[in-house]
Amino acid sequence: MTHQEKQINYMGPFLTMVFLFLIVGFLTTANTQFQGPLKETFLMKVGNLKNTFATLITFSWFLAYPICGSIGSSWISKYGYKGTLIRGLWVMIIGLGLFFASSYFTVQFPDADIRMGESSIPIGFFIFLLGSFVVGASATILQVVINPYLTACRVKGTQAIQRLAIGGTANSVGTTIAPYFVTGVVFGGLAMEDIQISQLMMPFFALMVTIAVVVFLLMRLSLPDIQGTRVEKGEKLEKSVWSFRHLTLGVCAIFCYVGVEVCIGANINLYAIERNCPSPALLATLYWGGMLIGRLVGSSLSKVSPRVQLTVTTISAGVLALLAIIFNNPWLLTAVGLFHSIMWGAIFTLSVAHLGKYTSVASGVFMIGVVGGAILPLLQGVFADLLESWRWSWFIVILGEVFMLYYALIGSRVRQTAD
Repeated sequence: MTHQEKQINYMGPFLTMVFLFLIVGFLTTANTQFQGPLKETFLMKVGNLKNTFATLITFSWFLAYPICGSIGSSWISKYGYKGTLIRGLWVMIIGLGLFFASSYFTVQFPDADIRMGESSIPIGFFIFLLGSFVVGASATILQVVINPYLTACRVKGTQAIQRLAIGGTANSVGTTIAPYFVTGVVFGGLAMEDIQISQLMMPFFALMVTIAVVVFLLMRLSLPDIQGTRVEKGEKLEKSVWSFRHLTLGVCAIFCYVGVEVCIGANINLYAIERNCPSPALLATLYWGGMLIGRLVGSSLSKVSPRVQLTVTTISAGVLALLAIIFNNPWLLTAVGLFHSIMWGAIFTLSVAHLGKYTSVASGVFMIGVVGGAILPLLQGVFADLLESWRWSWFIVILGEVFMLYYALIGSRVRQTAD
């Protein structure tokens, strides 16, 4: 970092990134919350395929991560961090516009559908799936900017993993308020069977206007680039970003992390129902609430290295998952959220260490690992069916924790630098 860069006050840009992280978390969870309502509105004539089509909403979102991560990296090289953020937010507005169009089209053309045997799927549902992919692409591009920027922007009294934890806290706030937005604001607290497709239009239009205002404000904010963290326009890299072993294994580690995080968050309710636990929804709430608390704690850890944090949290999470299996007790899994909370920041910080100008490109390929959030929960469901119990399927979480522990102790050691 040059003397001139040291004089830059990054507090404003830092707070901007934290706010954008909140938006990403909010939209990610809001998207999944539409599965139930859309199952009741769009998919009334799908028959036994309702669940399959409903889960495509989440799948199409996560599909954007491996496909669009490289786009974010190339845009950073071409347009810089600020230019990429603005373009990413315009992509988000387009995606929200597709959400709006899906309900408008279905209201205007209620008989427009595609028939698959005895099933009938409204064309508006496929427009919604496209919107889910496009907004997911926007979230991917934003994170390709946010993660390396939070890592590299020097804010006095903080270290990289601490700044990512603060961003993660904002992300958790977004994921916490999103369900209330969907159920309370969008659908006004109505029961699933009373929800109408027409109710989707105005909230999505309001979100489009809100994001447009954010773009307007962002265009007027100072958001300096951080030299040495991206490839300059026209510059070519001497070697593949995949040649850095600690980054490649970091992508594998984030695949495991996002996978096991979503495994618990998405499937703990089903495990609780199998065990006849009272208030199954409460378990998921406690799990995500634990992540919020853990990130608040993590944001205060200014002197504990990412390697130590990842080592302690993976061991703790693995032990809790093992105890949950031994005692066949889903309540033990809720505490795992406390330890999953800071793993993203720890893995990302270790993965981009000493990458220099390769950092922004690395952030793009890092997003490939997020697809674990679509694959591992699906595999867990298959195992639960084959084993006729959710109890033993949690070994997939333990395996993920073991790999992340390996990454913390061995895989994250830097053997090759960008210099």
